[in-house]
Amino acid sequence: MGYSIVNISEIEGAGPGGAVRFVRRQLGVEAFGINWFELPPGAEGLEHDETDTGQEEVNVVVRGSGVWRVDGEEVPVREGTFLRFDPDATRCPVAGPDGMTFIAVGTRPGSYEAHGPF
Repeated sequence: MGYSIVNISEIEGAGPGGAVRFVRRQLGVEAFGINWFELPPGAEGLEHDETDTGQEEVNVVVRGSGVWRVDGEEVPVREGTFLRFDPDATRCPVAGPDGMTFIAVGTRPGSYEAHGPF
């Protein structure tokens, strides 16, 4: 088959509080990691870096607001915010009063090859 499809409502929550939904696994993606996270109001996500994997990561806030603690700095975010992290950046999402939903995409730097004007 030339494509795969899944709705987020069809993916069971995993991890602490069921906060993460493993999109990559459900779609069979092999080129990059992609996951959906739902944090309840005031909840902290996992503080981590990607030094061991070497992955550059982009997070996109799709609902709610909060902050990301990045190397000790609090970075405010809201719906529509994109954040890019170097592999060695320590980061931790913290949901605001309405909670926060975001998508995380990661892969090793240099794996993307630009084609065309996009």
